[in-house]
Amino acid sequence: MQAADIDGFFADPAALDQEDYLWLDYELECRGDPQVAVAHFCSEQSTAQWRRVGSTEDLRARHGAKAVALDVLGTRAEFSLGLSLPGSGPVQVCRVRIAHPHRNFGARIPNLLSAVCGEGTFFTPGIPAVKLLDIDFPESYLASFRGPRFGVAGLRDLLQVDDRPIFFGVIKPNIGLDPQSMAELALAGWLGGLDVAKDDEMLCDTPWCSLADRTRALGEARRRAEAQTGVPKLYLANITDEVERLVELHDLAVANGANAVMLNALPVGLSAARMLSAKSRVPLVAHFPMIAAMSRLDGFGVSTRVMTKLQRLAGFDVIIMPGFGQRMMMTDDEVCGNVHACLEPLGGLAPSLPVPGGSDWAGTLKNLHEKVGTRDFGFVPGRGVFGHPQGPRGGAASIRQAWSAIAAGVAIEEHARDHPELAAALATFG
Repeated sequence: MQAADIDGFFADPAALDQEDYLWLDYELECRGDPQVAVAHFCSEQSTAQWRRVGSTEDLRARHGAKAVALDVLGTRAEFSLGLSLPGSGPVQVCRVRIAHPHRNFGARIPNLLSAVCGEGTFFTPGIPAVKLLDIDFPESYLASFRGPRFGVAGLRDLLQVDDRPIFFGVIKPNIGLDPQSMAELALAGWLGGLDVAKDDEMLCDTPWCSLADRTRALGEARRRAEAQTGVPKLYLANITDEVERLVELHDLAVANGANAVMLNALPVGLSAARMLSAKSRVPLVAHFPMIAAMSRLDGFGVSTRVMTKLQRLAGFDVIIMPGFGQRMMMTDDEVCGNVHACLEPLGGLAPSLPVPGGSDWAGTLKNLHEKVGTRDFGFVPGRGVFGHPQGPRGGAASIRQAWSAIAAGVAIEEHARDHPELAAALATFG
């Protein structure tokens, strides 16, 4: 590129109409002049060739992505992640903020992702390592999305839960049970104090536990739990499948008594989720398969924060996400950033309920609550409820007892002296 060509992919943000652009934060690695590399980066993800041969037109002003900030964070001898390119010299690690005109793709999630995570972004010559860190959306773009139908407030209204987290339980064993066995476990969990009993994300419409039979059995168990406890409950059915079956399975599950449905958001696709959200009249819940495959490497891929925002944009009322603790291999800052992405203002979109999960039980509730700094979250044990020595009723009770201790400012060890379910949880999982 000539100097004038490079300049065409840079702009002063104050000179741009903020409403015309998505604002993208990337980290990337390159050799040579970072300005040249970033100009290529902007070109590849937007106009590429910006004029016809023999023409004086310049499509960059209206359609070109533009770097509005560029910082060199440091240098290293080689590209990270074992990547290699011809040439020599130090590798420069850069942070760049890009204004990308959303007129290029409109309010369409597949087209948005094709631009900001597509061929032009991840196959820019000379830039083998790229990570999309964040996206900020202008009000004009968000206005085209409905977002969550229920959100946090709607879920609280459905469950009549105002002053505490919402307690989920993943029915365990997660694979292999027949529908009636699952229903018995779910009923016990609800009677012990769960708000939501849910299918595991791995459980689909199988011959040995069909969605039809499972939703019928668990729908009936939910109604029994509501009659016995006098409070609403949710049964969350996993309807993850091929896109062509989603509406059929949704309608079947809801007709049989499932009053919330779950999708594995990335395997199914965010556009499919947005379609189902527009149709569904029950809460739509996202689970996180494939998130780690896209995000775990520091210098490559797409951050979990971006994927959380996009799931909210697609209309998920609840976003189950990798949580705290060693098993999930995420920093506390990353988890908290995803929680905030669910709850922070995002145009007129309702907040999604964040559910950080991973090997939780009664003893992890206090730490999770303190780290997220709000009661607007879901708590989702699996074995912590269904592996409790007193069964799921005792496991669910231990969660409620742990919260009672937290709300009263009492150590759970002290509270456990008069609460055998909590004492058993501490002895088993502590």
